[in-house]
Amino acid sequence: MFKLLSGIVKIALVTLLTGAALSALDVSAAEIMTGFGLGSEALLGLVRRGMDWAVHGILFASLIILPLWFAVYVLRPSRG
Repeated sequence: MFKLLSGIVKIALVTLLTGAALSALDVSAAEIMTGFGLGSEALLGLVRRGMDWAVHGILFASLIILPLWFAVYVLRPSRG
């Protein structure tokens, strides 16, 4: 539990320091995205494609995993 909290605190600290440094240098997120050739609509499109892929994968896997789990649960020997 301590490692998890320590990791979260470290990530938060590095994020705050990076944000402060970028703010001091007067750099915005839009400028960084433009530098990588991504507009806000292109980035939104990538997020949508990623979500579509993830939802499709989760639904497809659940069509296989849930019936198998139910069959194993129903057919397992009784404990008593």
